[in-house]
Amino acid sequence: MGSDSDWRVMSDASQALSDLGIAHEVEVVSAHRTPDKLLSYGREARGRGLRVIIAGAGGAAHLPGMLASLTPLPVVGVPVQLATLDGLDSLLSIVQMPGGIPVATVSINGAKNAGLLAARILGAADAQVADRLEQYARSLEQQVEEKNRRLKDSL
Repeated sequence: MGSDSDWRVMSDASQALSDLGIAHEVEVVSAHRTPDKLLSYGREARGRGLRVIIAGAGGAAHLPGMLASLTPLPVVGVPVQLATLDGLDSLLSIVQMPGGIPVATVSINGAKNAGLLAARILGAADAQVADRLEQYARSLEQQVEEKNRRLKDSL
């Protein structure tokens, strides 16, 4: 994430990965305030064994795109809502990448879905992760059925 203040949003991605038993790291890397760290982090990510990067940023939100330009790994961008512009600035900064530098982008503050998307990317080549994702989907289905039952019982 671009700042430790983004943790209020990005913790949802970490929680989703933890819930699925996926090891991950959390790091503050600012595209503007720590450019040397950004360069080394992006260029060394694959060699360190990372397979997907989730990058959350607010405001100008250059972190996801810059990381995508430095690594062949898939990058999932999370636009983080700040006090101004309701996060639309971040969303547009992340989603409007030039051809050749793709960044998968989730909704504003959509870190949970970023974690789940990263898990799906990993699950494409890891049957255990895919099995846990299927189990997660079944639990969502059960939650909806329970909510439906409670609603009908309240009528």
